Order: sequence, then structure tokens, then C-alpha cells
Amino acid sequence: MASACVTEHQSSEREPLDAQLAWRAADVFKAFADPTRVKIIALLDAGELCVGELCLTLGMSQPAVSSQLRLLRALGIVTVRREGKHAYYALADEHVRNLFHQGLAHARHA
Repeated sequence: MASACVTEHQSSEREPLDAQLAWRAADVFKAFADPTRVKIIALLDAGELCVGELCLTLGMSQPAVSSQLRLLRALGIVTVRREGKHAYYALADEHVRNLFHQGLAHARHA
């Protein structure tokens, strides 16, 4: 017998999200679960920056920023381009940029 709040028609149209995809999506959202990472993403939204520039702007140590960047890179949120001794970071793609802007818009109106 179908629940009073879900008709047979509704329940047959909906498929559960694939477990692997659900984990990958949760990992992406983890990147946005830390204020420091959100600040880094905000800075990179304006364009590519090297670690030193991020450290100066955030007022953080190089190891602390590098640790956050490593995680963001592992989650596919940022990319790195090396030029000599410098590593330049940028947002990975428009999906990341859109998630960031949608999150900000929601936070402003929540």
C-alpha cells in the first residue's frame, strides 16, 4: 500500500541517486564547508593567483594555505599551473564558479 503522501505514480518516476555519484557530490560540497576554503574560492573567482598572493591576502601561512589548496585540488575544485618555482591556482571550471555564486546568493537571502 502506498503512503498517503506519495502516490504510486510519483514513486515509480523517481530513482535513487547512484551511491558513487552521491559520494562524489558530497565531496564537492565538502569543499564549501570550510570558511577558509570559501575565501580561497572567492579570491580565485576573480582569477588565477599564486600561493604567495593567497597567503598575503588571507593573512595566513604558506603551509596553511597550501594544505587547503591540496584538498581543493584533490576534490577537483581548483587546478594548478606551474611556472618555474611558482604555482598558480585557478577555479577548475564554470561548474565550480556557478556553485560558488549560487551558494553566496542563497546565503545572502537565507
